[in-house]
Amino acid sequence: MTTTLFSRATRWLCLAAVGALASAAAQAVTPATAAPDFTLRAMNGPNLRLQEQRGQVVMVNFWATWCGPCRQEMPHLNRLYEKYRKSGFVLLGVNVDDDPRSAAEMATKLGLKFPVLLDTDKKVSGQYDLVTMPSTVLIDRDGQVRHVHRGYLSGYEDVYDKQIRELLK
Repeated sequence: MTTTLFSRATRWLCLAAVGALASAAAQAVTPATAAPDFTLRAMNGPNLRLQEQRGQVVMVNFWATWCGPCRQEMPHLNRLYEKYRKSGFVLLGVNVDDDPRSAAEMATKLGLKFPVLLDTDKKVSGQYDLVTMPSTVLIDRDGQVRHVHRGYLSGYEDVYDKQIRELLK
């Protein structure tokens, strides 16, 4: 019990630290700004660089295994990925857990089909001003941030669907 409470407290302190770093960032990620480029190790494959996705509509979803809303959102994201991936849509799940094994276990359990990238040092999370879990950023074909979503509530997937369709036109 004490270990669980300590573990949760540690997680929240880490998120607070990420939030503080993000607040100190020179420019927050907002619509109509260029998406900060990054390269991260993919859980099942080679490193992946955001800039190499130019020409595609990209959704970057920041998540963690200990985040309940993240786990709730994942099956919906999987469906969106399957629905639009042949139309020029890329979904990148950026996991912020300290232990990549936790991410791998959760991704397998949830049957994720999209690439899961590992941000164990939280650098990319800081670049993207991560203060809420999950956080989702939609990027157009030219690399511009078009939509930023903080948190998840049931029904957000309908908003994502509409926004993805608009960006794919």
